[in-house]
Amino acid sequence: MDTKPHVLLLEELTAGALAQLREHSHLHFAAAPDRGPELADQYPIRAIITRGKGRVDRDLIDRCPELEVIARAGVGLDNVAVDYATEKNVKVLNLPGSNAATVAEHTLGLMLGLQRQLHVAVREVKDGNWAFRHSYGGDELRGKTLGILGRGNIGTRVAALAEAFQMKVLFLARTRVQYEEQGSQERNLYELMEEADILSLHLPLTDRTHGLLSEKAFSRIKPGSLIVNTARGEIIDNEALLAALRSGRVGGYAADVMSKEQLAEAGDLIAHPNVLLTPHVASLTGRTFTDMSEQTVRNTLAVLAGKSVPERYQYN
Repeated sequence: MDTKPHVLLLEELTAGALAQLREHSHLHFAAAPDRGPELADQYPIRAIITRGKGRVDRDLIDRCPELEVIARAGVGLDNVAVDYATEKNVKVLNLPGSNAATVAEHTLGLMLGLQRQLHVAVREVKDGNWAFRHSYGGDELRGKTLGILGRGNIGTRVAALAEAFQMKVLFLARTRVQYEEQGSQERNLYELMEEADILSLHLPLTDRTHGLLSEKAFSRIKPGSLIVNTARGEIIDNEALLAALRSGRVGGYAADVMSKEQLAEAGDLIAHPNVLLTPHVASLTGRTFTDMSEQTVRNTLAVLAGKSVPERYQYN
């Protein structure tokens, strides 16, 4: 009797992780992240594995009446209907902290790129302009004040790296108690923006943080400050950001997290000479991608086999 569970995979994993899935389950790999419903209608899916693009919404969950587990090979769960899954007694798994080291490194890389104008220097050299060195305006991180918005796993790691560069580190206050502590590193949003030479974003996307860096916020920013965003693109109002870049109020912007919708409307922002963008690759290093893929598969198969999974991986 065939007892292997049917697993729906919405996005690519490493070869080793795929081999494990094929050995222990009937694997159904969607042709594209949004093609899951086609397979859900054909097979008795008991588990869905996604990364950041494949959406596991109410409709897909309803199409899988035997569904037991939804696993996110990553941290954020913006693409998963967690509340509805919980209502349906479907376990949701993710990997908190799994990308902290690599995203923090990428953040410092973007920060160094902006501060030292590496993207500009490389472009000029490729154009044959070695004389750019005579107008080079880069600077060091040493001695700069870094304002970190979000003190989770990634923000904390970025702080440690920044301190190794001899930067002064401040944090956005999460509570009034923190804010009121004498001599604390905590600041409210506007104080942080007025004091920091560089802002680094590590907040989750919520109703409260959506558009947090708005026209009003940019009016309070320290002139010429740099902004690095490895959190979520929607935390920043891109029109207000572009205006601040054009006026010189913001000296440069680097990000790894612009959504497809934002990219479609951000031509002028992308083209701005003081903007440095990477295509959401901060956590795609070989080491981290392998670790996330294989741990996600281990956790998924464990749940399907009725075994326990460490609490840190259980979101609900």
